[in-house]
Amino acid sequence: QVQLVESGGGLVQAGGSLRLSCAASGRTFSSYGMGWFRRTPGKEREFVAAISRTGGTTYYADAVKGRFTISRDNAKNTVYLQMNSLKPEDTAAYYCAARSGVIQVRSEQVYDVWGQGTQVTVSS
Repeated sequence: QVQLVESGGGLVQAGGSLRLSCAASGRTFSSYGMGWFRRTPGKEREFVAAISRTGGTTYYADAVKGRFTISRDNAKNTVYLQMNSLKPEDTAAYYCAARSGVIQVRSEQVYDVWGQGTQVTVSS
């Protein structure tokens, strides 16, 4: 089973950018679709973005569409989340996750493996 480790979180001013990385180890990375989710205290974890095994198809939550970009490099076993034009409401712990299936990619229920999370804080 793949193991996931996120990095790249931090403190940034509103309007700024961050790039999150999620490094995978273990079984073949390219056999997994990948996703990013986020959670703020007192709220349920919410879908942010997802990408297919080859990287050819991407999905975004409406709240981040046009500002965030998900990508992957299967040669480096890494998935990325480029976050631009950050807003205070983007403040959350961000988690990457791996899934074996290809349907319902916006649902956390279909993801088999999760990273430990990385905190993103956007100041106003």
